[in-house]
Amino acid sequence: MKRSIFAILAIILSLSLLLTACAAQPTEAPAAPPATAEPTEAPAAPPATEVPTEAPAAPPAPANPDVILATTTSTRDSGLLDYLLPIFQEETGYVIKMVAVGTGEALKMGEEGNADVLLVHAPASEVTFMEGGFGKDRYLIMHNDFVIVGPADDPAGIKGSADTVTALKAIAEAQAPFTTRGDDSGTHKMELKLWAAAEITPEGEWYLNTGQGMGDTLRIASEKYAYTLTDRATYLALKDTLDLDILFEGDKALLNIYHVITVNPEKWTNMNYDGAKAFADWLVTDEVQKMVETFGVDKYGQPLFFPDAGNPEY
Repeated sequence: MKRSIFAILAIILSLSLLLTACAAQPTEAPAAPPATAEPTEAPAAPPATEVPTEAPAAPPAPANPDVILATTTSTRDSGLLDYLLPIFQEETGYVIKMVAVGTGEALKMGEEGNADVLLVHAPASEVTFMEGGFGKDRYLIMHNDFVIVGPADDPAGIKGSADTVTALKAIAEAQAPFTTRGDDSGTHKMELKLWAAAEITPEGEWYLNTGQGMGDTLRIASEKYAYTLTDRATYLALKDTLDLDILFEGDKALLNIYHVITVNPEKWTNMNYDGAKAFADWLVTDEVQKMVETFGVDKYGQPLFFPDAGNPEY
């Protein structure tokens, strides 16, 4: 009996110890819910890569890029060629060497094979040049006009003259100083033609021979209180530096016509005819004729030259 009691007590004791041990075991905390990742912005798309644009291809280099242009001084002094030549060179690859002389000297350079192309303004002399076989192509390019300029107080009283002949007669009768280029240029040729029409041989102390281009002749006229014949473009380009006014203008006899002429390569085998022809053809394009028409308008309020390519000869 006692054994049974002791056995029961032992069992009860064992169960109590077991229950106590179970109660003392720490319980694991419930696992925290997984952290919710904050939404992240989608990475920005890389900037679109601009496709590089190719620079305009340079024109193929001509076999012989050097071209000698003999030209009247008025196309230089007016600034026209300083405007046009860089554009031609960039578009074609040719390199123009400009020699600004009187038209007579430019024609002589062509006759002697010392120029490839001419830009001149003495039509009668140009026709003689072509008839002599020295030129191959001749194109009408543009025109402007000649004017007589002089001191503002007009000592010879030519302002309002009926025509050029009357104006020149008044200058000669007054023996008012008159500067002449005296260089066989297109302007000089025109001046001599006008004196001949007036039946006057200009000579004496009042008639001053400068032997210079148009710009320098205008400056000398300004210094000497003198009259002179000039193309309108050069006068307008230099007007702010001169004490000279336009005193006679508008006569049909004062028309000033420019042509481009390529030198005949059959006369001179060293001519760069391809370059000369490229320049002549370029001058008569619609694009360049528009440049001629608008040149000077922004600065002087009027064009310095009027385009004529494709027009009948005057």
